[in-house]
Amino acid sequence: MRIEIRHRCDDFASYRAARVKSLFNCETGANFALDAELPIERDDWQLGVVVGPSGSGKSSIGAAIWGPEAVYRPTGWPDDAPIVDAIGAGGAFDDATRALSAVGLGSVPAWLRPYAVLSTGERFRADLARIVCDAPRRVVIDEFSSVVDRQVARIGAGAFARAWRRGDPGQAPDRGPGQAVLLTCHYDVLDWLEPDWVFDTATGALRAGRCLWRRPKIRLAIHETDSRHWPLFEPHHYLKPNRMIAAFYYVGVVEGGLVAHVAVTTRPGLREARGARLVVMPEWQGAGIGLRFLNAVCERWRRGRNPYGRPMPTLFNTSHPGLAAALRRHPDWCQVSCNLHGQNKAKSRSSIAQSVLQSGRKDNASAGYGGHFRAAQGFRYMGEAAP
Repeated sequence: MRIEIRHRCDDFASYRAARVKSLFNCETGANFALDAELPIERDDWQLGVVVGPSGSGKSSIGAAIWGPEAVYRPTGWPDDAPIVDAIGAGGAFDDATRALSAVGLGSVPAWLRPYAVLSTGERFRADLARIVCDAPRRVVIDEFSSVVDRQVARIGAGAFARAWRRGDPGQAPDRGPGQAVLLTCHYDVLDWLEPDWVFDTATGALRAGRCLWRRPKIRLAIHETDSRHWPLFEPHHYLKPNRMIAAFYYVGVVEGGLVAHVAVTTRPGLREARGARLVVMPEWQGAGIGLRFLNAVCERWRRGRNPYGRPMPTLFNTSHPGLAAALRRHPDWCQVSCNLHGQNKAKSRSSIAQSVLQSGRKDNASAGYGGHFRAAQGFRYMGEAAP
């Protein structure tokens, strides 16, 4: 498809305009012309990128591809509802949480905030989550990654590319894959996106083929430590638990920066371990670090590379729907429990009251444990031994 951009405005003759023309030997600023040949008429692609410096015609190309109505606008976010209600409104709960996790916005507290109070990076990912969840047939995203720092931009770009290509599980088979065109002035996201084609407005060159791009590798170093680093990760955990007793702590480090955390303790008899407190820093969410980091730690324990020198499988419980889905899909994990309701608090209260009565104490026996509605799912890491 050939796109021809022709813009014209008034050629002003004011004193300052005339002086600029004289100083810089510029005859006029009234005309802008750009021709682009884009391979958008075919159906064998999902992700295209128009890249180039500001003012080089990217937005004009985006509006001309499928019309201005195909350009995504971050409007319609309610001020009186959290983003988890606004994304995929009227659809399934799992679709919304899956989209949020897929683009790297896995911080549960952020799901409970309105769009207006999110940080710039969180808004960027919330917009991507809404696009992934809505799964439009065609969409153009302008100023892609321009408002966030480069670390969030690169990781967010890779997360969006994977989520977009994976598509909506409920999408009708006859619709085929959706097509997205991203407009950006940053070249550093191209390797992370691995686009099907790229048009550079600075040179007019078109490069087609995913084989031209390779997502950079992330080298993660794992260190066994103590609980000193937990306060750094705690604000990003979806629960507010106490520190684990007699636990061994592990952190993941990339280029000297802390990016992941998990703690491991043992169950009675030293027959198996229990992992908890898995946290990935927000700027690294969506890069696939969390599950690989957890698997590496659990594999150490399975092979006996732990302080006890005994091989142990690891149990891991989570309420996070995205993490639970990822563990359920992974061949090295087996689901062993699924508690979708709280414990019987009345039964617990009765048991405590009976114990107080038998002991002869005069304690207040009105308390009870349980009754929460946190859906916890349990998994066991078995490595290559998993069915």
